[in-house]
Amino acid sequence: MSLNNTPSGDRIHIGFFGRRNAGKSSVVNAVTGQDLAVVSDYKGTTTDPVSKAMELLPLGPVMIIDTPGFDDEGELGQLRVKKTRQVLNKTDIAVLVVDASEGLKECDHQLIELFKAKDISYIVVYNKSDLLESIPADTENSIYVSALRGEKIFELKERIAKLKQTQTDKRIIADKLQPNDFVVLVVPIDSAAPKGRLILPQQQTIRDILDANAVSIVVKETELSETLASLGKKPAMVITDSQVFKTVAPLVPADIPLTSFSILMARYKGLIDAAVPGAAAVEKLKDGDTVLIAEGCTHHRQCDDIGSVKIPNWLKKYTGKNITIKTCSGPEFPDDLTPYAMVIHCGGCMLNEREVRYRTKCAVDQNVPITNYGTLIAYLNGILKRSVELFPELCEKL
Repeated sequence: MSLNNTPSGDRIHIGFFGRRNAGKSSVVNAVTGQDLAVVSDYKGTTTDPVSKAMELLPLGPVMIIDTPGFDDEGELGQLRVKKTRQVLNKTDIAVLVVDASEGLKECDHQLIELFKAKDISYIVVYNKSDLLESIPADTENSIYVSALRGEKIFELKERIAKLKQTQTDKRIIADKLQPNDFVVLVVPIDSAAPKGRLILPQQQTIRDILDANAVSIVVKETELSETLASLGKKPAMVITDSQVFKTVAPLVPADIPLTSFSILMARYKGLIDAAVPGAAAVEKLKDGDTVLIAEGCTHHRQCDDIGSVKIPNWLKKYTGKNITIKTCSGPEFPDDLTPYAMVIHCGGCMLNEREVRYRTKCAVDQNVPITNYGTLIAYLNGILKRSVELFPELCEKL
């Protein structure tokens, strides 16, 4: 996968924060070498977060996010500040831009405290250093630059790159495979399937299998039995779209591990430890309870949409209870989850790991059970234990 094609959820998210007119957008443009953000002397030019996927050397594929001023005022201003706070939940590296001629203000200190509270690596960038008679020395977590003159922008990029926290080499499924293993992927093609392509979790799983020097065999559920019978070699596992778990499970011999793309994404993004025990919360649902179904992206909902149609129907059929379903999508994830009896999240393929872990922690801290689509569907079909047998540590949570 080329850097240009790296999914947004796998990019390092770099957020630029600060007061209005501190020069955030100018610094963003200088760092990216593009006119990514509108620049003006008028306060509050950036009214909504602006995101751009790009390559930023020496980091590689990143998501640059320019945010509204954190000191914005009025009713609309407070809505913009709220959006800036939401950006923090997915920020891997924070860049606090300060007007060097004015220095740190109260709202800058508030942002620094938020960075620390959320364990976000950050650097303070004193912009407009060209207005100073003498430029102070840089410190371990600060640097003086001039976006206008392009001064020390290269050094700033080097400093940002050093803030990248060392991460383990996370894999979707490759860590469970040996070279030349056969992996059968079950991909239903129905009205909900995107025309002419596979959805992102399927693409990423195939790539991860190839990186393990294993063999991926992609079939529809209607061809699964014949494919398994004709392979001549027992596959290492079968990975299916969760929506056809009920159809696929009886077709896969018990000695062949079975899981789903959604369960693998929950593991990859850091949700799975809470999702496995969280699925059992359906047993405690009662009349009048409200369930939140959350999706990480926004998309056109179809008549048989999984989040707004299929899962609510399956839940009500399984429990026999009069349950209220609420939905949210994109960045609009509620801070207060206490009104909900449980949260059911999508696989999170369009979110980065930090945001998925943030959402999971919100639920756990508020004692609200959280699970995800694939884990719940496996539970409703009585095959959750089988679906996570590849991961013994998860079986212990059942």
